[in-house]
Amino acid sequence: MRTIVSRTCFVALIAAAFGTQVSVSAQAPATGPEAFVSSAVGGNARGRVSLLAAAQQAVAQQAPAAQQPAPATDGRPVRRLTADDAVKLAVENNLGIQISRLDPQIEDLNIAAARGAWAPAFSTQIQNNSIQRPSANIFTGSQEANFKQDNFTSNFGITQNLPWGGVYDVGWDNSRVTSNNQGNLWKPQLNSTLAFNYQQSLLRGWSIDNTRQQLWVSEKNREIADVGLRQTLVSTTRTVRNAYWNLAYAVASLAVQQQSLELAQESLRNTRSRVEIGTTPPIDIVEAESEVAAREEAVIVAQAQIATAEDTLRALVFDPSMPDFWNVRIEPTELPPFQPTNVDVDGAVRNALDRRTDLAQTKRSMEASEINIRFFRNQTLPDVQGNVNYGLAALGGTRLPNQFDPLSIQKSYGSVLRDLFGLNSPSWTASLNITYPIGTSQADANLARTRLQYSQSQTRLKNQQLQVATQVRQQARNVQTNQQRVQSTRASRQLAERRLEAEQRKFQAGTSTSFLVFQAQRDLSQARNNELRAILDYNQSVVDFETVQEVPIGAGGGGVTATTVSTLTQGPVQ
Repeated sequence: MRTIVSRTCFVALIAAAFGTQVSVSAQAPATGPEAFVSSAVGGNARGRVSLLAAAQQAVAQQAPAAQQPAPATDGRPVRRLTADDAVKLAVENNLGIQISRLDPQIEDLNIAAARGAWAPAFSTQIQNNSIQRPSANIFTGSQEANFKQDNFTSNFGITQNLPWGGVYDVGWDNSRVTSNNQGNLWKPQLNSTLAFNYQQSLLRGWSIDNTRQQLWVSEKNREIADVGLRQTLVSTTRTVRNAYWNLAYAVASLAVQQQSLELAQESLRNTRSRVEIGTTPPIDIVEAESEVAAREEAVIVAQAQIATAEDTLRALVFDPSMPDFWNVRIEPTELPPFQPTNVDVDGAVRNALDRRTDLAQTKRSMEASEINIRFFRNQTLPDVQGNVNYGLAALGGTRLPNQFDPLSIQKSYGSVLRDLFGLNSPSWTASLNITYPIGTSQADANLARTRLQYSQSQTRLKNQQLQVATQVRQQARNVQTNQQRVQSTRASRQLAERRLEAEQRKFQAGTSTSFLVFQAQRDLSQARNNELRAILDYNQSVVDFETVQEVPIGAGGGGVTATTVSTLTQGPVQ
């Protein structure tokens, strides 16, 4: 009866993993637990039942009340999670994802900084200057002992670099000068000037300049940051799912080890009974006790593995600042399901070549290199600058009578402005400046270097594409291999169950030994673990097969991960 209960517990455990409704009876040996396990493992539904809870429920239905296990009362808070729940929590709380989310924002600020070079700059200055010094010569024009002059100025200006390679600046200067210099005709003297300057690059810097190069490369870095964020999300999703399945496997493996321990304890009780009635030598008790001790050790190791897997998962999905971060117990509500699938290798390779993040990042880097090539090619052209200057000036104040004009004139500041904006005293200048290097310039060397780097990137991209195809094909083989392993380990587990049942019957009939019974129990425990391990490996290989079509996994990816393209400038090559 005890053996049937243990098998029923394992049946419930496997059935819970695949969402199969469990309804077994210890009094129905005609169907047999082996047949039921085979049908349960082949199911396609995904359960939402606690693994240990399902096992405990099955035992509680079959065992007497005195043998029912007590529920866990360690007082720790419990968080029950599905695999999808774990992924959602990771997207919200994972520190790696939070770090990657900042990369696009940083690149946005780099773009804003590059655009800032085109922002107009306004300047103003207000100054009052007073000078008094002894009259040392006749050129001061003052009959007083000290030469005196007060100068109040107010200047306003605006300058801006334009996106097409031009730059302009406008300046408006005003001053009021009072002096005891006899040579000055205006006392006080009001001055106002307005100047406009424009400079335009006609060859070098016309289609692209340093500012536009930095902006366009920053935009490519922004695209790379977006791809890097998607890579982090997909990679973290894979890591979380695998960590979840590892925890679920550790929980299921503990249940298997506990069942194996129960079988050993049952055999120890039977051995002691046989020794008491004299049908078995006392030495067999030592062997039975040794077997129980070994399986207790296996249970302890399995419990430690659960704690390790639990810590790995909690670090991926929970917020470290949450209360009881290290104390909350994670309870997976599903085992890795076994759903056989057909693998389209060629379609997966094509999908990977279109969607892989490392390939996308390399392509964006090559586009940035094309921008650098365009920039340095433009820098090899002669520097032709067109300049236009236009200015206006006006004068006012109080003009004293003199030998040439005995009349005194009063011109207010308003009259000065009317003269200024009335274009009464214009002046202009137009010029064309040409500069070109002789021999090999720095831009020529930078252009040649950038072209070689671009050619290198083209070869690197081909190498990455080859590696991507190789990785996808390898992961496809892993899926197919693990699928066959599940079928093989399932058959092995069924045979191990039949062998144990046969050895127990032979032992009861006196035609077998306790050593062979213990060996059959160990083989069954190992077979059950192998089947769970194969199912876990199969599901993880499916996750890896889906992930490898999006992002590189493991070593040898040869990809560019969260790469930021540096802006090449006109400075010397380091």
